[in-house]
Amino acid sequence: MGNKQTVFTHEQLEAYQVRVMGGALGQCEESGTGGWEPRGRVQSQLWTVGLALRLFYRYQDLAPQLVPLDYTSSPDVKVPYELISRMPELKDNPFRQRITQVFSEDGDGHMTLDNFLDMFSVMSEMAPRDLKGYYAFKIYDFNNDDYICMWDLEQTVTKLTRGELSAEEVSLVCEKVLDEADGDHDGRLSLEDFQNMILRAPDFLSTFHIRI
Repeated sequence: MGNKQTVFTHEQLEAYQVRVMGGALGQCEESGTGGWEPRGRVQSQLWTVGLALRLFYRYQDLAPQLVPLDYTSSPDVKVPYELISRMPELKDNPFRQRITQVFSEDGDGHMTLDNFLDMFSVMSEMAPRDLKGYYAFKIYDFNNDDYICMWDLEQTVTKLTRGELSAEEVSLVCEKVLDEADGDHDGRLSLEDFQNMILRAPDFLSTFHIRI
């Protein structure tokens, strides 16, 4: 890695630097349903140039024949899901497919460099709770309807327990979650319901991350 010379434009490097003030929420805006929604790229608030380059090398090493070292022309490159999912940080994660789908621009798990940096930015230990909560909500929203319904919860619990619970046990867990977290009793969790729920889960930040 020490022999590599990555070429970025000055503007590209600036986009990956940490701004002195703000943070990831500086790239977000308050949503109409509570919580926060991303506004533009999220990684530009979080990365120093050195860390961005280190992650770029990780990205490039996944597919060296596909990803050029010269990025001044902003090449239209995507690393396939099959390669992303084999990363040590993801390969044992039961949500690896959903994580890559949520962060990939086309929802297919194939990632551009920006997608890759976004994923590590949000999943890093330094990302704020509201930002993590927003993306966790998207990951657990399997049918992409902006709510976490009973079916979404069943998929989530099954993956979290790695299939060790019976269907009846999964249903009981999901019903308990809805009973405790469904603020308006409509049988599903909104983003606001979900954010309120994770406020009562102090371990959430320590478990929803990828170590860089």
